[in-house]
Amino acid sequence: MEQAKYSAPLRALHWIVGLLVLLVWPLGYLIKFVDQSVKLDFYLLHESFGFMVFWFMLMRALVRSFSKQPAPETGLEGAIARTVHLLLYGALILMPVSGFLATNAHGFPLQLFGLVPIWSPVGKDPEVAPVFSAVHEWVAWILLGLFALHMAGVLFHHLIKRDNILYRML
Repeated sequence: MEQAKYSAPLRALHWIVGLLVLLVWPLGYLIKFVDQSVKLDFYLLHESFGFMVFWFMLMRALVRSFSKQPAPETGLEGAIARTVHLLLYGALILMPVSGFLATNAHGFPLQLFGLVPIWSPVGKDPEVAPVFSAVHEWVAWILLGLFALHMAGVLFHHLIKRDNILYRML
């Protein structure tokens, strides 16, 4: 049975965000382990790619709101899938926002790839910086869990149910 696909722009944005997250998450995790001589380079890449995740996610949400979608799953599986996707969207927007605000509140305004200064609504604020950092770190772990659930769903459909759900995003 032929499975309806998501629109080409939505599929492209899905994979762009996915690849960026697979780059940004490990960079952020490794920062605490790298030598001081390269730590700022790791931060620069992590923050710059994270900033891109934010904009690509906004584009993705916008495109999704105007695109025709394949019919959603029904029942418990459908409810789980919709919940995980909604939480993924929220986390993938909250994550870069909290990181951006934390960076600025710690006194390090973002310079996109070291080239373009990005305006921030917050300046250096030692009282609020730890709050943004805590949110950023908690959402990182939540995002990892949601990613695992998402991948488990993909594998379940592809390997166990042997349906064509995966092909909607390829």
